[in-house]
Amino acid sequence: MSSPPGASPLLLCSNLLVGYGKKPLLPPIDLTVQPGTVLAILGRNGSGKSTLIKTLLGFLRPVGGRIVLPTPPPKMAYLAQASSLDGLIPVRAREVVAWGLESRWSFLGPRSGRGLRRSADLVLEEVGALGLRDRFVRDLSEGQKQRVQLGRVIAAQADLVFLDEPTAAMDAVAEQHTLALLRAHSRKRGMAVILVTHLIGLIRRYADQVLFLDRDDGVALAAEPGVVFEHPTFRRQYGELGPAKHAEM
Repeated sequence: MSSPPGASPLLLCSNLLVGYGKKPLLPPIDLTVQPGTVLAILGRNGSGKSTLIKTLLGFLRPVGGRIVLPTPPPKMAYLAQASSLDGLIPVRAREVVAWGLESRWSFLGPRSGRGLRRSADLVLEEVGALGLRDRFVRDLSEGQKQRVQLGRVIAAQADLVFLDEPTAAMDAVAEQHTLALLRAHSRKRGMAVILVTHLIGLIRRYADQVLFLDRDDGVALAAEPGVVFEHPTFRRQYGELGPAKHAEM
């Protein structure tokens, strides 16, 4: 992990119970997320991944335990799996990324004009979407929309980024490019990335830590990828994974 020695965690969960009402879905979760690291959340459909993300974002109250954030709290960004942009809004890809840029610039920085457009284009180029800059988002494919939304999240330069299957509508080459890009940004800027994904094989390469969730067996294990992949429940579900194997959940 690339966080500096003695760095304070951006997020800490202690005996966290997630669920609805007073009924937890999973055993207690102990988790520490350091700056400059990538955490992948793995689990089958219905394992509690979305419930956990909603709880960490503050949309749901914990059933028990604690979520600890530093003071002042980190700037957070969230990218849902499905595009949340209204298909009736005539917004272009460059404008979507500009929203992310404007969210981090002060009143002294350029908020419009040529400088903003140039900065948005640089981010779009990073995510492989420069050719889409003048197209309306409503006319893009789902994979193209995800690239543009990823550009918006990266442009905001948040401290803590949550992504729900950011590569769900992408091809294999774009999947790898996206995870490599997220890891590079986390290292360069000290940004912590928490992503829900099904790309088990790529996670071995790009994630520092994995949180494996399984409601049936009562598993909530946070550890390095190699440790998680050797867990009996994980191996029973997904088999033995070699270093280069690319598997889908």
